[in-house]
Amino acid sequence: MQMDVNSFDQLAREVFAPVYPVIASQVVQHTGITEGVCLDMGCGGGYLGLALARVTDLRFHFLDQSREMLEIVRANLAANGLENRGDVLEGNAESIPLPDRSVNLVISRGSLFFWDRVPAFREIYRVLAPGGMSYIGGGFGSPELKDEITRRMEARSGDNGQWREKVARNLGPQAPRAFEDELRCAGIPDFRVEQSEAAGLWIIVRK
Repeated sequence: MQMDVNSFDQLAREVFAPVYPVIASQVVQHTGITEGVCLDMGCGGGYLGLALARVTDLRFHFLDQSREMLEIVRANLAANGLENRGDVLEGNAESIPLPDRSVNLVISRGSLFFWDRVPAFREIYRVLAPGGMSYIGGGFGSPELKDEITRRMEARSGDNGQWREKVARNLGPQAPRAFEDELRCAGIPDFRVEQSEAAGLWIIVRK
């Protein structure tokens, strides 16, 4: 997938910035994990992990397949004084470059729609330590933030309804069943898929 890294990062900083602190709070609320090691998969500029770092004592691995995006993560870690709590990993969701049972929490917002999900779910389960959990999926934090972001995305030139179609495809009522089937196919024994207008759609795996 070709990606304009600078444009993607600009969207994250200027349009989606309000959602990351809200989702970080939801991660803590749903998992209760505030210490140990967190993997931010398909991290982009690392904004969800950075928001979570501000409200926990977790240490972070930021994983992305884009070397240019990981340079942005490094700069963001330095700008936030978090160099000692995070490192970057170049790789993809289907082959996570970490040892078995080495991560307490796996997070990701928005990237799982681009994964080959069955092998990715197996990899997530492999790297989770006993008692570890995932909080991966897509959402906007609240209905109000969803409406605000939708307005801003539709105001961008050339949208032509594509944004609403994308959200409906990724987060529509058919999505939970599809994810549940993929998780079962991956052999994940303990999971739930939560969907709500308030939070979005999130996959919570427990090991």
